Amino acid sequence: QVQLVESGGGLVQAGGSLRLSCAASGSIFMINAMGWYRQAPGKQRELVASITGGGSTNCADSVKGRFTISRDNAKNTLYLQMNSLKPEDTAAYYCNAEIITAWGRTQNYWGQGTQVTVSS
Repeated sequence: QVQLVESGGGLVQAGGSLRLSCAASGSIFMINAMGWYRQAPGKQRELVASITGGGSTNCADSVKGRFTISRDNAKNTLYLQMNSLKPEDTAAYYCNAEIITAWGRTQNYWGQGTQVTVSS
């Protein structure tokens, strides 16, 4: 059994910062690419940022210069540092990871989501 658990969401004023965390646990052999997605009410889920197993990162244009994705492989944890938050960043944020389980099976996993609300 593998789980992804996000934390760190909340309510913040525009211009503020939040740091999201996503901890992976269970029968994990290796974690490949990881990413943060978000979904606002009435909109499709979109990729915010991703990071490979080797540490190469990619960010959506809408968050470049404001959000930073990172990971701690020793802790099986993914982070998203969000600065200069805007009301349009309001959404449920989801963690995603491609994980090779202890049984050698490669699967894609999602966390349950954490809400980020930015007030103007």
